[in-house]
Amino acid sequence: MEQRLFSPQKSRRLSLRLTGVEVLRDGKMQRRSVAIQNGRVTKGPLPEVDLSGYFVMPGIVDLCGLGFQNRMTASDMSMQSALLTTARDAAANGITTARIAQGWGWEAEHSDPDVARTVLALIEHMRPSSLIDMRAVLLCDTHTTTIRDALLASVRRHGVDLVLFTDLLKRIELGKLDRRPLMEKAASVAAEKRDVPRHLCRLAEAFDLLGTVYGSLDDPDGETRETYSMLGAKLCARPDNRKPAALAKAVGDPVILPASDILRSDQAALTTDLLRSGLCQALMSEHHYADLVRAVFKIVDDGRMSLPRAWALISQTPAEILRLPDRGHIDYGRRADLVVVHATTKKVEATIADGRIAYLAGGAAQRFLAAGSEVALAAE
Repeated sequence: MEQRLFSPQKSRRLSLRLTGVEVLRDGKMQRRSVAIQNGRVTKGPLPEVDLSGYFVMPGIVDLCGLGFQNRMTASDMSMQSALLTTARDAAANGITTARIAQGWGWEAEHSDPDVARTVLALIEHMRPSSLIDMRAVLLCDTHTTTIRDALLASVRRHGVDLVLFTDLLKRIELGKLDRRPLMEKAASVAAEKRDVPRHLCRLAEAFDLLGTVYGSLDDPDGETRETYSMLGAKLCARPDNRKPAALAKAVGDPVILPASDILRSDQAALTTDLLRSGLCQALMSEHHYADLVRAVFKIVDDGRMSLPRAWALISQTPAEILRLPDRGHIDYGRRADLVVVHATTKKVEATIADGRIAYLAGGAAQRFLAAGSEVALAAE
């Protein structure tokens, strides 16, 4: 069956019970029904949809997705079209809460603060018409001391709840990036180096007051992670090697890996080591939203974790990191963010966000639309 994507104007909140499913509740897979009403998980008799042969899992919370940036770089799409396509792709892969990566720095066109402000404003404008919870995660270069006030003003104005620091100059120095066209500009930016520590301290103080979660991206060593941790930037996202991840664990900082690293053969040794050692608390999509579910089932199939533990890497723990207590679990009164996964194919066939259908495909679509007029109307 052709897949269906939805918008709030065309999809109303469901009032029904999903039956015959294996559902992740209370940390284990259970054979029980899930009732949805008024955008929440609830109790009571409701119209039923038989989803025997499916898993119902908590909606995926993606901490950092580069899909929007990739689309803007690779095509001539407008920003609005790229964001719409990104949101639809996220919903089609079970994501109900998405943080869209947007650069803030000196490196390139798409990280320019003026561009970033435009993107933040557009995401805020589109949020009421988006079925998934979509906000920005700012990837903020450390050498931006002269535009600190502008950054904080944008974070306040647009409700940015996640910022990741990244030191582009250090990555160039370490040979991690080939940025020869930027070397002249990099030399100018390097003059800010002595002001960076004070700059980051002031940002940290402001983020703490605003309730913004912050961390760092691409830590090259334990010393760098320790510095960020002491600053209050507790998230360790995409560490270069084991050392920053081990330091993060020692001080209680969450480590976030790209889901693609679970799937790539060239990263298998590092990711296997980090998972086995308990040095990974969450996964982020990075380049491909589909990698999140694929990575979870690879972890399960390889015998590294049970399905409930592996799924927590993309739902419960990211929700805790973002301080979103109403999601990441399936329980009474929590937001009805659910993913319907075919138990055999492991494919996402339905995504329900805030009680509304955001995506529907395959056999799950047939079950919903055959369940009766009340259910079918909500899914149309």
